[in-house]
Amino acid sequence: MTDQHHGDVSPVDAVLAALADPTRRQLLDLLAVLGEPTATTLAEHLPISRQAIVKHLAVLDTAGLVTGRRAGREVRYAVRPAALTATARWMAALASDWDRRLATIKRLAEAAEQEATAGEASATAAATTTRTTEDRRGEQ
Repeated sequence: MTDQHHGDVSPVDAVLAALADPTRRQLLDLLAVLGEPTATTLAEHLPISRQAIVKHLAVLDTAGLVTGRRAGREVRYAVRPAALTATARWMAALASDWDRRLATIKRLAEAAEQEATAGEASATAAATTTRTTEDRRGEQ
């Protein structure tokens, strides 16, 4: 899973925490569409204040998902995909690990089912043989 050392939050944990908020996910979507907008431009697209936008952008920046650069008196924000890519790789590895575990469980369950079916078939054959032998004795 993710590592925590001395209270530090791992990059994956920071990304997941940042993405847990739907407003921050909307901001990332807007940034992807709008390129390098300002917080004021982003606020025009969402029902929250510019100050709230800036706070959300700070969380996204701390997680490594966005960057802000000064352009005169404005700060323009852009998506930084590296942290998201690293998190996606972690999630893919986790999914792959679970797929392997589930495949192992499936193989074990199928083997147990085949064993049980084979055991039932042997028991049925033995019972049939016993009845046939008893029937022959009864005919004599």
